[in-house]
Amino acid sequence: MSVTSQRSSGPGRLLIAVYAVFALAASARAAVQIATKFDDAPVAYLLSAFAALVYIVATVALARPGATARRVALTAVTVELIGVLTVGAITAFDPGDFPDDTVWSVFGRGYGFVPLVLPVLGLLWLRHTARASAAS
Repeated sequence: MSVTSQRSSGPGRLLIAVYAVFALAASARAAVQIATKFDDAPVAYLLSAFAALVYIVATVALARPGATARRVALTAVTVELIGVLTVGAITAFDPGDFPDDTVWSVFGRGYGFVPLVLPVLGLLWLRHTARASAAS
């Protein structure tokens, strides 16, 4: 089994499915926020749209074969982790900058903290499949 098929098999399928759900949820949330109340919290709503884009890129890259897709997935998941940690810290300690929630607000509290755990699992999975490939 190649590393590319390893990434999207077994637990990788579940990981990709969760990323797809978050891509859809974050995209829908950002679209509604931007369309209906953009003037209330433009930074928060644009950040929701950015998070949605990151989830979309991660989903596609995790599902696609090849070394380039792996590098893109690694970059997207790393950006996601940095984003959720940064936005989470800002919103936990100074919520005034974000008058409305984003997917990453307070470390993903509104989504059961899955946005905090998901990139960690993604990075672990990418590491695992890279090691499995090297062992083959």
